[in-house]
This record gives sequence, C-alpha cells and structure tokens, in this order.
Amino acid sequence: MLTVADYIALAFFAILWIGYSWLLGGRTFFGRTSLTHAMTERRREWIYNSLRRDLKMIDTQIMAGLQNGTAFFASTSMFAIGSCFALLGATDKVNAIFADLPYVFSSGTASFELKVGGLTALFAYAFFKFGWSYRLFNYCSILFGSIPMVRDSETDIIAAERAAERVIRMNVIAAGHFNEGLRAIFLSIGYLGWFVNAYVFMATTAIIVVVLTRRQFFSEARLAIMDVKPPSNLHLSAIRRDMPPDGGSDLPGGL
Repeated sequence: MLTVADYIALAFFAILWIGYSWLLGGRTFFGRTSLTHAMTERRREWIYNSLRRDLKMIDTQIMAGLQNGTAFFASTSMFAIGSCFALLGATDKVNAIFADLPYVFSSGTASFELKVGGLTALFAYAFFKFGWSYRLFNYCSILFGSIPMVRDSETDIIAAERAAERVIRMNVIAAGHFNEGLRAIFLSIGYLGWFVNAYVFMATTAIIVVVLTRRQFFSEARLAIMDVKPPSNLHLSAIRRDMPPDGGSDLPGGL
C-alpha cells in the first residue's frame, strides 16, 4: 500500500496545483500581468475589431481553429484514459520491470493500481474540461453570428457592443476551461514521477509548476503581446493608397 512519503507527495501535488490555479486567478504576480490575462485583453480587441468589418471570414476561421484545437486535446485525453486501462491489465509485467530498475520503490500491486487510477482521474478531468470548452466555443460561434453588420452597428452602437461583450465573455470562459484542462495534462507529466518514488514525484511536480509559472509571467511570449513602446529606430510611414508602387507602375514590382 501507500507509504507516508506517498501521502505527503500526493498532498504536495494537490497544494501546488491549487496554489498555481489561485495564482493565475489573480491579475498580477510580482507586478507582472499573466499571459492568460494579457490574452484576455487581446481577445477583447479582436472581437471589437470585428465590429468594423462586414466580411468576417477571418473571425470564423479563428473560431474554427479554437474549436479544432480543443477537440484535439479532448480526443487525446480519451486515448490517454484508454491507455491507463490497458496499463492496469499489465500490472504484473510492469511491476516486474520496475523491480529491476534502481531507485524505484515498488510497494505492491495495489499501490501501482491506485497510482494508475489517479492518473486516469487526471485525464478524465482534462477530458471533461476540454469537452465543455469545445461546447462553449460552439456557443461562442453562435453568439458571434449575432454581431450586427457595420451599417447596423453604426445605427445602434449600444446593441452592437452588447453583442460583442456576450461573445467576449463566452470566449473567455471557454478559454478558461481549456486552460484548466491543459494544466491537468501538464501536471500529469509531473505525476508520472510517482511511479518511480514519492521524492521524484514531488521534484517533477515542482519543476512543472516552475516552468508553467515562468511561461505565464516571465516568458518572451508574454512580452510579445504586452503593450510596449516601439523601438526608437523604427520608422513607420503611412501607406498612400492613391500612389502606385515603385515609380508609378501599376504592376507588382514595377514591371
């Protein structure tokens, strides 16, 4: 059965998971806005920008991409759950392999099955998050269809903004569930350390949380979407649409 170290490692895993989720629930960490909250503002800019164009093929493609990505992870979680059940059917073979490996603390068949059961629960949690996120993105697409055309938006700007806010809220909620499912997938990598021993379990979990925290608050991806001043040596000039390119030629490249 499980040892005291196993229970401590499991509690450590739960505390780090809850603590990291709580950390992302706030808006800042050491005065830094998280990547998730910064992307929320970019989502808002995207939806409001769609109010200014009648042809919304780009927006529908973005919606389809969000749904397809969520569906991919949902199906991947289902495959992972099936693999866990297959692993339960090969418990004796796996224990025989682990018995020959150094630094692996094998505490019996029951302990191994409990660990696999916990891993299955992680993937099941991720599947439900991805499944619900996929459905919410579907609702978001329907709500996006209620956004009025540019001419109607100019007639009743308040109604247009209300429609946009509904899409934004649904999109942010769907993205939140997707992030929670993805977080479970990431933490399942740390969970695999438990099959070696409890100390490796705690170490791998801590490493995963540190990596995720760095990506959220200290990564280049976060800086790429933040509002920062352009470089001083950047020269921008307006493009005049009434002037043909390259010395007056109407053909591309001046040919």
